[in-house]
Amino acid sequence: MLENAKLLALVGSTNQERALAFYRDALGLRLVEDDGFALIFDTGGTTLRVSRVERVDAAPYAVLSWEVEDIATAAKALATRGVVFERYSQMEHDADGLVRIPGGPRLGWFKDPDGNILGIVG
Repeated sequence: MLENAKLLALVGSTNQERALAFYRDALGLRLVEDDGFALIFDTGGTTLRVSRVERVDAAPYAVLSWEVEDIATAAKALATRGVVFERYSQMEHDADGLVRIPGGPRLGWFKDPDGNILGIVG
């Protein structure tokens, strides 16, 4: 039933000004609209709604990730915009804060202003 439906991504934020600065300016997403209930971004053809909420209970895992062609370049570009990559003690990180999954991709995680864990994969 949903196999051909377009996915809509959602994340909550308690402060839309901080969220706008982070998602638009730090991550470089294109703001489509601020409808008063959410900041609406286009991210590679998928709509991301950053909804206004009273409280965010951030999950202890990534809720959004982006697949990138060159993860090292993407990580460096994000870092120059103030994005700080998380480092987890149980994983070995390279100088850019990225992790290589054995036999798999490289990954990096960072948090938005509300503590939502986001990531890049490449």
